[in-house]
Amino acid sequence: QVQLVESGGGLAQAGESLRLSCVASGSIFGLYVMGWYRQAPGKEREWVARITRGDTTNYVDSVKGRFTISRNNAKNTVYLQMNSLKPEDTGVYYCHAVGSVVYWGQGTQVTVSS
Repeated sequence: QVQLVESGGGLAQAGESLRLSCVASGSIFGLYVMGWYRQAPGKEREWVARITRGDTTNYVDSVKGRFTISRNNAKNTVYLQMNSLKPEDTGVYYCHAVGSVVYWGQGTQVTVSS
């Protein structure tokens, strides 16, 4: 089993930055992809970014150039640095990990005002 705990959400003005963290605990050695999804009010959950065990990164087009995903293996932590935030980035951000099964964190709220 793997547990994922997110932190770092909050309120921001458009153009500001936030950094999300996701700490993984438990049987983490089998994880080969970790990433972030988000869900805006009234919308479906969408994929935002991912990082593989080999540090390959991918992003949804709407955040390219503004968001950066990274990992600190010593701390079992994945980060999402979010710069130049926009109101449309508002939503609950979920940490996601893929091993033999898919794991989800509980989510952290990000609210961006214009």
